[in-house]
Formats: sequence, C-alpha cells, structure tokens
Amino acid sequence: MSRFIERQPIWSLVILLAIALLAWLIFAVWPPGLEDAIGRKKVFLSAVFNGITLGGLYFLVASGFTLIFGLMRNVNLAHGSLYLFGGYVGYGISAATGSWILAFVVAFVVVAAIGILLQFLVFRRMEGQDLRQTMVTIGLSIVFADLMLWAFGGDFYQIQTPAWLIGPVQLPLMTAMKSSGEAVFLQYPLVRLVIFCGSVVIGVLMWLALNRTRVGMIVRAGVDDREILAATGVHIQLVFVLVFALGAGLAGIAGVVGGTFQSISPGEDTRFLLASLVVVIVGGMGSIPGAALGALIIGLAEQLGSVYIPTYAIVVTFLIMVLVLALRPQGLLARR
Repeated sequence: MSRFIERQPIWSLVILLAIALLAWLIFAVWPPGLEDAIGRKKVFLSAVFNGITLGGLYFLVASGFTLIFGLMRNVNLAHGSLYLFGGYVGYGISAATGSWILAFVVAFVVVAAIGILLQFLVFRRMEGQDLRQTMVTIGLSIVFADLMLWAFGGDFYQIQTPAWLIGPVQLPLMTAMKSSGEAVFLQYPLVRLVIFCGSVVIGVLMWLALNRTRVGMIVRAGVDDREILAATGVHIQLVFVLVFALGAGLAGIAGVVGGTFQSISPGEDTRFLLASLVVVIVGGMGSIPGAALGALIIGLAEQLGSVYIPTYAIVVTFLIMVLVLALRPQGLLARR
C-alpha cells in the first residue's frame, strides 16, 4: 500500500477522497437539498449494501476463476456453467432434504468432481495452448447449457432461505429523522449479511492458504517454473488438480448463494462468466485481494447504476474495466 501511494500520489488522493465521500454519505445526516437532488438516503444505503453483498457473490465466483485462470493459466470459459450447475444441485438438495447447509456441501463436492474431470480430460491435454482451451471450453459451455436446459427446463428456481435467516436486521445506520426527533435506522435482510460475511471468511482463508502455507508456495512455484519444481519431487499434476477442484467447488458454492438471494435460470451462466472476467481484469489475475476489490467495485457500480442511471448501468461496469485497462493493464492488485 505504501509503495502504491509513493508511485501514484494523485490516484491515492482520488481514492482517499472517494472513500471519504462514500463514508460521509453513509454515516452523515443528509441535508434536505441533497435528498431533493439524488433521492432518499434509504434508497442509497440499500443500493450500497446490495452492491456490497452482490460483490460478495461475484467474489465467490471470481475467486475460483482467478485460481484457475490467473494462477494456473487455464482458460476455463465453462466456469459460468459450473456456477449454474452448482445452483441447480443446491436447489435439488435443499428441496429434497430441507437442509440449506447440506446444499452447500453437496454442491461443492459435485462441482469440484466435475472440475477434476475437466482437468484430467481437457486441460491436461492442452497445457499452454490458450486458444485451444478457449475454443474447447466455449463449446463445452454451450453443451452444458443445453444439457441443463433439457434437465431443468427454462423455469426460475430459488433456494429456500432457512428459517433462522429469514427477516431483516436493524443496522446502526440512520436513514431519516422523524418530525418527533426519533431516528429511523436501516433494515436489511439477514441472509445477505451472513452470506457476505461467509465470502469474507472464505477469501481470508484462501489468501492465507496461498501465501502462508507450503501448499500455496508449491502452487505459486509450479506456475512460475514447474520443471524446476518437478525436479524436487513434487507431484505437480496432483497439486494442480486439487487447485482446479477448489476453484470449481467455489463456483458451485456461489451457485447456491446466488440461488438463495437471487434466482437460478438459463442464462445466468453467461452473466456470471462475464462478471468473473470483468472482476479478474479489474482486480488483477491471480490475486485474491484483487478479486475481492474488483468484485466490490463491480457490485457497487451495478447496483448504484441500476438505481440512479438504470439505462446505462451496464455501461458503467464496462467503463470501469476500460479505464483500468487503459491506466493499469495488469489490474489494480495484480501479482508481480
């Protein structure tokens, strides 16, 4: 962080001012003129928290994608299909057993197993051939989409939220002041907050595993120079299979999350694949903190854009990506 401030003082000042402005908008009491200009504070706060929690979902998808694409250099454009299939598996398990937690476990295991098959049958045969991997996985995503449409139909499915997570929770953020002087505080769905906290925990554990453990050291060394690492006796292919399984399993978990507070339906695979690409480009390939930052930026941009400039909301997302590519092509927090 200190190096970034030294090298980019102007951008550091811009980021600091943006953070300060956002903090003031969230915690301060809005003057009447501001509410007349941009609307009620409750709408703004809801959009901010929707963006943050959506960023948590994007992070779960993109973290698996950045493991496979950014670290292992495997171009898996069928990653969105893994997300959607995980959502369908989670819905089926939840509907059959009534257990929301079991849906996560089964979705992770099943989708991770599919990831292992992809690594064995596809990517191991095309190592270092980016164009072939791209074309083959695009074809696989089309096949998977048709198979899921045939198996599950074109209906929308939503995974039932467990009873202990139903309902709102009051946050210590004031949205308005009544004429009697009583403060009105923001009410927000508990399930979204719990899921976001879960994504934070997963992100921290992934970062620790990659940067503070021997396995993480082996993975990073295998990406940089697998021949030298193989000479030390490490079974590189086994390590890469496990990493691929973890990345695919995270997509399955994200599918259950998406099916819980949104829905799952045909077309969601393409949407979340594009979101993962944008998040990884903005945050930086192979960087877990970068995926978290990129997911947060894109989630906030989507939700605030849909509230204040709905016609151009999607343009804002890709404008952010273009700006990052123009000013910092390697991503905001890319690995060196």
